[in-house]
Amino acid sequence: MIQVDNKIISLDIFEKHFICDLNACKGACCVDGDAGAPLLEKEVTILEDIYEQVKPYMVQKGIDVVNKLGVAVLDSEGEVTTPLVNNRECAFVIEEKGISKCAIEKAHLAGKVDFKKPISCHLFPIRIKEYRDFDAINYEEIKICAPACKCGSELEVPVYAFLKEPLIRKYGEAWYKELLEAVKTISH
Repeated sequence: MIQVDNKIISLDIFEKHFICDLNACKGACCVDGDAGAPLLEKEVTILEDIYEQVKPYMVQKGIDVVNKLGVAVLDSEGEVTTPLVNNRECAFVIEEKGISKCAIEKAHLAGKVDFKKPISCHLFPIRIKEYRDFDAINYEEIKICAPACKCGSELEVPVYAFLKEPLIRKYGEAWYKELLEAVKTISH
């Protein structure tokens, strides 16, 4: 473990390699799982506010689920997540050329909303657990991401480098620079 400010970071973030390979996994992280994407409280409000702008990019079954359950639900562990269609895929999933993608991100890329997507999605396979005094930043290794691990290893891109943008989005540029300084101490 490495500590940067009040963030405790698993060594896997530095030692594992990762680059999403959507052509191989087909966006399986959006459709395989027992819960939707974890949401922060402020993200629930954002999703409620932007839902009408995102809705045109969604598929009908996702719209039906959101209309019935709302943009957020409690999962079996009491965590706030996006709702699921058929207890499987995120309600905001769309498919493009056989690849599962995000309707929220599609609306963002089209300039309809400022919000890119939930930070938990943007940071995946990093998972953050927020405690009162610190955040625990861990790497979640799952089988569906084996192609991403292979691709990252071949190109020698560590998890923290691949996820630079969402880490900066979550903690800021100054924190990421401190993270890079911490990397130097590990590699020496």
